Amino acid sequence: MKFRFALLMLSLAATAAQAQEDTVAETWTAKCKSCHGPDGKGQTQMGKKEAIQDLSLPSWQKSWTDAQIREVIAEGSRDNKKMKAYKDKLTPQQIDALVAYVRGFQKG
Repeated sequence: MKFRFALLMLSLAATAAQAQEDTVAETWTAKCKSCHGPDGKGQTQMGKKEAIQDLSLPSWQKSWTDAQIREVIAEGSRDNKKMKAYKDKLTPQQIDALVAYVRGFQKG
């Protein structure tokens, strides 16, 4: 009986984790992908026009803290006014999930 319960709980946890991952991917697609691309490389028409940095590069990943990424998502970019603030459009949890999503782009 305990084994079945544990198996059920693991299954539910995996389903919840997948739903969270799907949700952050959907948020990325809706809010970020048009400029940053599906992989964070910025190789979109707008990304190239705005010279958006490749978020997957180890050098970029090392030079930005989670707090800095979170701030840019929440407050917008000081360097590129087209990167708008999302603090009124996304919850703090969604912003945190996007920070983790961006960290997932890291190469190597």
